[in-house]
Amino acid sequence: MKPRFFLLLVLGVVWLSAALPGHAQNNLPNGGHPQSLPTVTLHINNAELTTEVASTPEQQETGLMYRTKMDDNHGMIFLLPTITYADFWMRNTFIPLSVAYIDKNGVILEIHDMKPLDETPIFSKSDQVAYALEANLHWFALNGIKPGDKIVPPPATLGKPGK
Repeated sequence: MKPRFFLLLVLGVVWLSAALPGHAQNNLPNGGHPQSLPTVTLHINNAELTTEVASTPEQQETGLMYRTKMDDNHGMIFLLPTITYADFWMRNTFIPLSVAYIDKNGVILEIHDMKPLDETPIFSKSDQVAYALEANLHWFALNGIKPGDKIVPPPATLGKPGK
């Protein structure tokens, strides 16, 4: 094999390997990058949580994917399109989280822990879920928050709950 042809072959392989991952990322939600959304401060009992608001289907699909860390007392609230059962999973999510399922009045119905990269859905037991609130793993427990506690301001002030 001539040296010039070999060099062109190697350069072609390098170029192809660099081009393919970028192409594959175009098929990932938000292009495989964390999103940054507007925030609101929520209060639950004596705890304060700076919360990104995911209101569109695209924002909700990406959620907290691709992040490698999240500050204490930070999270994301999802304004779900309908009031019904809910299910969340951890596709492309690298940090451990807890999720609270919340009714239309801002009352926490259930709290579940989720494992990084686990795509097994965490289903709600209630069919009255209007919002979901994700925070760092055990954030709710560490702050003494449990089902029956209410979020202030009510999530309905952030956007219309589903019908």
